[in-house]
Amino acid sequence: MSRRVVVGAIIGVCVAVVAVAGWSTSTNGAARQRAVAPAAQPGIPALVSKLSPSVVTILTSDGLGSGVVWSSDGLIVTADHVVRGSTQVAVQFADGKTVRGAVVAGDRITDLAVVKVHRAGLPAATFAKAMPRVGALAVAIGSPFGFENSANAGIVSGLGRSFPGPPGQAPTALDLIQTDADIAPGDSGGALVDADGRVIGINEAYIPPSAGAVSIGFATPATTVIDIVPELLERGRVMHPSIGAQLSELTPDTAHQLHVGTDAGMVVLRVTAGGPAAGAGIQPGDVITALGTTRSRTSTAFVSALRAHEPGDVVTVTVVRGTSTITPELTVSEQPAA
Repeated sequence: MSRRVVVGAIIGVCVAVVAVAGWSTSTNGAARQRAVAPAAQPGIPALVSKLSPSVVTILTSDGLGSGVVWSSDGLIVTADHVVRGSTQVAVQFADGKTVRGAVVAGDRITDLAVVKVHRAGLPAATFAKAMPRVGALAVAIGSPFGFENSANAGIVSGLGRSFPGPPGQAPTALDLIQTDADIAPGDSGGALVDADGRVIGINEAYIPPSAGAVSIGFATPATTVIDIVPELLERGRVMHPSIGAQLSELTPDTAHQLHVGTDAGMVVLRVTAGGPAAGAGIQPGDVITALGTTRSRTSTAFVSALRAHEPGDVVTVTVVRGTSTITPELTVSEQPAA
């Protein structure tokens, strides 16, 4: 079984204020202004027409969100925060039909969930098996503020992004796609689509205008969805490997401050008492440059290396401490439930 995305490590480019592109219709709806409107592309109308039937609106007792048809027999993938706390939801399709849906399972760490409806012959979306390229076309389809099957075009702005969780909740580490395609409350769980009509991500969150941001949204990669959904269906939960450390990508400024003999890697911000990293003698300020035989110069590389392991695996970690390099072994643990 392939290993799961992420991590006891909290990776990333920490953003001060992040809004989950959520499901509450009471969220402030102040319009966000784009710096530059993207030029219209001839293929976008056909793209939206093709994908819209695969994107649904999900209504709960607390609000609404979106979802994407996973399989023709009635399985729908959405964001976990859209359906969290619900066992039954209403699912509205592009043809106007609304049916009852049951929440099968969800995972807080990757913020993915699966809903089952009793309706056959649904148009299942195609999920991309590889990460998109920065600069590629990205079209977000969902139900912002309840406006069903809305489409917003932009590009893939960045890869491997992360952010802290909502106030009062544990920080979240996700290897996210960044896009400037507008994502708003109600879009969560909807589709981020490429020029070939493949779902490259599940819409997740955005940084609100109140934080000074213009069109900075995020989506959970389809590669993560492909990895997580089968496990949710098989066992009802996801087992996440962890090294018990909070990490962030090493920047030139941080490397200079730490006086380390490397210019790339994952800097250790904190270690969990009694966790694998602590047991291996790893300390805050250390820089992890490899996990096993896989170099970990970026958050994406580290996540990929970690997901290849299961709890209980023993792995050698290459650590730069100052001008010295050490290679302790640690036993991968399971990320505690969020």
